[in-house]
Amino acid sequence: MAETQPPSGGDNRWEVSDDAIQDPEEIRVLFCALDSFLYDHWKMLAAKPFSYLETLDRVDEAIESNAELAREIVRFGLESFRVGGSDDAHTQKAEAAPAAPGAEPKLPAHWSGVAKHQDVDKARSTLRQFLRDWTAAGADEREKSYGPVMRALAAERIRREEVAATAAEAAATANDGQGHNATGADSDHEDDWYYRGRLKVLVPGAGLGRLVFDLCLAGYEAEGNEISYHQLLASSYILNFTRKAGQHTIYPWVHSFSNHRVRENHLRSYAVPDVHPGQAIVDASMQQMQQPLQPGQHGIGTMSMCAADFLCLYSDAEHAEVYDAVACVFFLDTAPNLIRYIETIRHCLKPGGLLINIGPLLWHFENNAPGNHGRDDDGDGEHDATTSTGIADPGSFELSDDEVRALVEKLGFTVVTHETGVETPYIHDDQSLLQTVYKSSHWVARKN
Repeated sequence: MAETQPPSGGDNRWEVSDDAIQDPEEIRVLFCALDSFLYDHWKMLAAKPFSYLETLDRVDEAIESNAELAREIVRFGLESFRVGGSDDAHTQKAEAAPAAPGAEPKLPAHWSGVAKHQDVDKARSTLRQFLRDWTAAGADEREKSYGPVMRALAAERIRREEVAATAAEAAATANDGQGHNATGADSDHEDDWYYRGRLKVLVPGAGLGRLVFDLCLAGYEAEGNEISYHQLLASSYILNFTRKAGQHTIYPWVHSFSNHRVRENHLRSYAVPDVHPGQAIVDASMQQMQQPLQPGQHGIGTMSMCAADFLCLYSDAEHAEVYDAVACVFFLDTAPNLIRYIETIRHCLKPGGLLINIGPLLWHFENNAPGNHGRDDDGDGEHDATTSTGIADPGSFELSDDEVRALVEKLGFTVVTHETGVETPYIHDDQSLLQTVYKSSHWVARKN
């Protein structure tokens, strides 16, 4: 690639390095670019107030900053997922060994150039999602999407604690009437976990893991599930391998030149992560050790992430009636077949468990051609009717919001609360000339 040197002193000319313009294709592209501009137009854009060449330099620097985060995700992803380019374990380890910090990760040669346009687009989208989940600026957006989930769980925790306390009081009264010591062994009943509110919560479509992390800090046993490796690699890095808060700087808007009011909005930067996950958990644990929990306090919980197709994993016998709540944030509309989603959620919920939903209905498979949605379970191009491929099973349909709630009730739930028009921005640029904010549906349903 040709290298350019910025103008020095009062010279407005841009100089090209000596080894430039050697590639015939690069020469062709350059001349096409030069030929597409009138000289006077180019000169006008290069001068103030536009300084377009300077803008392009700043864009390059911003993209490089994004790339530094991307390289770290790849570097630790190779190590975490233990992937390489050979069947031989020794060769695989050598090929996939992580590079030094900041260096280009060493990928197996046969991986070069395999990413398709949609893969690159997902990578850009994942980098932008750090703004939503792991920056201070994303706090308001997180509150609007995750806040309703946290409040619904908090209300359920209080309800269960009150039920358990009432039951314990009744049992103590009965025991006291029979001459038993109400403060004896009978007080150590099997529902004691209610007092700590240690609800087990599943978060399908967990993305970069912030909701799972926040649930853990709030004292829940949180389990995230994600099928996208772009999201899994990024969440694994941010949760497990960052060294400090603010370690990286991202420029989420730099990849598009459209709808910016001023250039500085285009080139805004944000520190990632806003909190160091590991240190936050250590601090919460130390505080819990120093100050024993009192009634009504819940301490720190647990967290885990699972890489799997939601339908295939959570519909098995091992996950039957395991969770107290399933929290769906911008998740239900990813279903090609919503019936299977709801059936799987009901299967893995305990009796009386909650399905908490917030999000729009931007059905992800609406415009897909009939078939297995471009996915194939065994490589023969045909769907095997005897083997579920989860989200890749053929068939899709789209429902309205009222129809979704009717389906939920038909499949064994009771909708206990519902509100519409909840403003929930998603990776939202509040300085953009284009404003898109979802008016989401938020409802809570209890398993019958």
